[in-house]
Parts: sequence; structure tokens; C-alpha cells
Amino acid sequence: MARMTAAQAAVEILKREGVTHLFGLPGAAINPFYSAMRTNGGLTHILARHVEGASHMAEGYTRAKAGNIGVCIGTSGPAGTDMITGLYSASADSIPILCITGQAPTHVLHKEDFQAVDITSIAKPLTKMAMTVLEPAQVPGAFQQAFHLMRSGRPGPVLIDLPINVQMAEIEFDIDTYEPLPVYKPSATRAQVEKALDLLQAAEKPLIISGGGVINADAAELLVEFAELTGVPVVPTLMGWGSIPDDHALTAGMVGLQTSHRYGNATLLESDFVLGIGNRWANRHTGALDKYREGRTFVHVDIEPTQIGRVFAPDYSIVSDAKAALELFVEVARERKAAQTLKDYSAWAASCQERKGRLLRKTDFDNVPVKPQRVYQEMNLAFGRDTRYVTTIGLSQIQAAQMLHVYGPRNWINAGQAGPLGWTLPAALGVATADPNGTVVALSGDYDFQFMIEELAVGAQFQIPYIHVVVNNAYLGLIRQAQRAFDMDYHVQLSFENVNAPEVNGYGVDHVKVAEGLGCKAIRVFDPNELGAAFEQAKKLMAEFKVPVVVEVILERVTNVSMGAAGLDAINEWEPVAEQASDAPSALLNTL
Repeated sequence: MARMTAAQAAVEILKREGVTHLFGLPGAAINPFYSAMRTNGGLTHILARHVEGASHMAEGYTRAKAGNIGVCIGTSGPAGTDMITGLYSASADSIPILCITGQAPTHVLHKEDFQAVDITSIAKPLTKMAMTVLEPAQVPGAFQQAFHLMRSGRPGPVLIDLPINVQMAEIEFDIDTYEPLPVYKPSATRAQVEKALDLLQAAEKPLIISGGGVINADAAELLVEFAELTGVPVVPTLMGWGSIPDDHALTAGMVGLQTSHRYGNATLLESDFVLGIGNRWANRHTGALDKYREGRTFVHVDIEPTQIGRVFAPDYSIVSDAKAALELFVEVARERKAAQTLKDYSAWAASCQERKGRLLRKTDFDNVPVKPQRVYQEMNLAFGRDTRYVTTIGLSQIQAAQMLHVYGPRNWINAGQAGPLGWTLPAALGVATADPNGTVVALSGDYDFQFMIEELAVGAQFQIPYIHVVVNNAYLGLIRQAQRAFDMDYHVQLSFENVNAPEVNGYGVDHVKVAEGLGCKAIRVFDPNELGAAFEQAKKLMAEFKVPVVVEVILERVTNVSMGAAGLDAINEWEPVAEQASDAPSALLNTL
């Protein structure tokens, strides 16, 4: 057998497991691994500016394409602790990423050596496995197990910590006979699917809730086929958005306290049965459970057994991978359709479409400073069906989800449960790395953008072009709106008179100059009628220079975004709703 260092064995296993790109920063304790990457070749490394940024790049890379597993690398000590937010975000949304850290030599781990932090203990609650490899011969097995765990059951992240002496030690390893371990995923039985369909067909107004598990399982086509066979309308969750196209006749709209549509909430409240597939019943989707559950039968399909009943007890449940379940749902539905035993839900579906064309929010505002609704209207007009939107949290994310349109799986890429500020920019770089020929459009408020703005230099250095729309109100907008309940507006303003940039009119940071200083292109927009031209110019700059292009829009300082704090029937519509067709010109269905 061949002799090689444990680090070289790890590099070869990464390649055999399908890894092509890594995101990270070298350092003393991980240099042997970097040496192995350089010596062995075959992997593309992208140098981040911050290790947390590298972890979010890995997330974006995973989320962009079925089968991808993003890998981030850092040295010992703070590099590992910097990755924790990325591990949390990945774990919360069931995203497999592999974090590799360097570590002090094994013989000094107990001596509080320089940067010898116990990263495995810190990471364990957020990972499917966190392991400091103490013996060189364990390295191949540790990496093999890592990929097995990341892909099996509910997907999630893993951290492998490699002491420097372990990396450098030589071992016997035969990569030619290495094989990935078989992946385990639970599967529904035919009897379970038959019962679930029986329950569905006993209903008069059923809905399918399509969660992020449908996206993770690469099962969107099956979901659409099942909906079409049964005629049952579909409500995508925020993480499942794109599993059915927004303009499909059976798309009923999103439901929730924040990232929801007026028509989506109204339809859920009219329903009498809900089949949830690959969803968590997240609180911002359900709102108050008594109102959400009232008068409805629930069936829950999820890959993770302990997820069943975590939020509320369904009437029936199936532990299954979403794709395995949907394959059976489609099979049984086809048989019943051929036997003409499926109930006709066309009248119910038509009523859902009627609400979809009528219960709209106004987007067509000409105000200066710009109202944010107009930004999303113009984005709908400027960007095509295959656009991948990337965002994390804030009023920008909430309102974008209310007003943008998504037509395919993995075209809405969002840190849904954790929502870390700063996530958007590095995640967009990961998405654009995974899909270099696609159109990637990131969306940030000014605070999210400032959190990890230095990562723009990564896009410039490695020529990773994408468009970043920054809606700037010089406020922590979501926190400001939440502070209304405390009758305060305290430490949430980001505005100040910038002595170097009077042209920003007191909005503080000059994002255009910062972006240009980091090697990117940037455009600032004050007038809503200039948005369309700005987006077209951004496309041209991106194509010409192959770097990120920032489009900053100066918004009005205060906009209260539609949302509620309790039931789905108590959403505050702070702004005017659409009363005529011209109020919402980019709505997919408009019967006003």
C-alpha cells in the first residue's frame, strides 16, 4: 500500500467523496493540510477574509446544488470558534458542510498551549459529529464517517479537528480501493402513504405544505407531480420556496407572521387538512398554534423521527426522506387517478387562485427617498426566472419574500432558522462559485451588508461575479420595528454625517467607496425611476469585469413592514394594500 501523510490521505478522500472547492484561511496549525492540497492537486481553494465568512461560503456552495457539500478550513483556536455561527446556521437548516480545523500537537492539548481550544466540545451541540483525531491512522475513517453522517438521515454539518502532528504523520492508505459508506435515509411504506392519502381525500379543502426537506432531497419535481395528480394546492415554506413555481396554478402562496402573502394566510385559514412534507412547523410560519391548528387535520412527513411532535402532535405522521415519500405518493396517486377514485379539488384550487389575484400588497410607489416595495417590484421586472436570490434576515428579507417571485428549487437561498447578520455576502460567493454561469442576486439591508463587507475582496480576487442589492435605510430596521413594543428607538440608527461623503446625505457609511476600495463595482440609486437602468448597468458591469457589483438603494428611513405577532388572522398591514391593478404591476396574478 502507498504511504502518505494523514493530511494527504484526507485530501484524497475529499476528492473521492466529490469535493472540488474549499473555502478557508491557512495558518500554522493547518499548514500541513494546505501543503497536501498543493502537493496532491485537484482541489480549488478560495481564500476568505474571515473564517466565519468561509463557513457561510461553504453553506452557500452546498445549498446551491443537490449533492454539493461545502468545505471550510481554518487553523487552530479562533478559526474554529469563528466557524461556530456557520455550524449553527447549517445545523438549523439541515445543511451538510464540513469544517476542518488545525489543532496544537496532541501532547500539549492539556497544557493550554497557544490556540489549543477544545473546539470539539464547543461544536458538538451544533454538529452531527465533532472529533479531534488523536491517531493518524484514524484520519481516513474520520473523514469517511463524516461524509456518511452528513448525507444520512437529516443532513447536517460535521467538524474534524486535526492536530498538526497527526496531519504530518505518515500512514498506510490505499485511495484506489476507498469507497464512500452507504447513505442511510428512512423511507415511507406504501401502507403509510395509503393512509395519508385516505386522510387527505376525506378533506374538502386540503393543502400541501412543502418544506426545506423537499429542496434538500431534490424532490421538487415529484412534489409538483403529486400536486398536479391530486389537484391539491401547495404552500411552500420559506425554506421550501421554489419547490413549486410561484406562477403554477396550484401555488397557494406562503403562510406566516412575516414572510407570507395575504392570500397565503387567507387560504390556510380556509383549509381543513394540511399535509406537511419536510417542514418543521416553524413558529414564524405557524404563528399562534391554536389558530393555526383550529379545524384542521394534520399529517406530517419528516426525515427526522424526533422532529415529529416537536411543535405539536400531528393526527398522523410518517418518518421518511421527502423524496422517498413523494415517490410513493406519486405512485399511489397515479393508481387512484387511473381508477378514478381521486376527489375533484378543482373548485377549491380555483378559490385559492381567486384570492391570489385579489389579496395583494401595493408595490408601485414613486416616493423619494425610495420605498422598499418599489425595489422588489423592479427586481421582479429586471431579473429572470432562473435568478438565484440569496439573503438572510431583516426587513429586507421579510419584504422580499412577500414580493419577489421564485420559480425553481434552490433559487431562494436563505439562512432561515438562524438568520445570522453578515451571512448574505459570503453565502452569495459560495452560491456563485457553485453556479458560475448562473445569475446570483444577493439582497441585504445596510447592517447585514456591513457585517462581512470585507468578503467582497474575495469576489474581486477570485473573479466571482454576482449582483448585491443593498437597501439602505441607515437603520437596524427589524429591531427598530420590534422596539415599538417598548416605546423606544434606541441604538438602532446607523446614520451619521460622513465627513468624507456628504453625497450620502447623512446615511453614514459610503458603501460605494468601500465596495470600490475592495475591488468591486458599485452604483447608488436615489430615484425609484432609475432602478431599472441601474439593474441593467449592474448586469453589464458584472459581465465585463467579473466581480461583484453592488447596487445600493437609498430608502426612506422608516418603513413598517407587514407582519404580526400572534395569529395568521392578525397581520398588521402598515402600508396601503393594492386596490387596483396598477398598485401591484409585477404581481404574478392580478385581478384587481
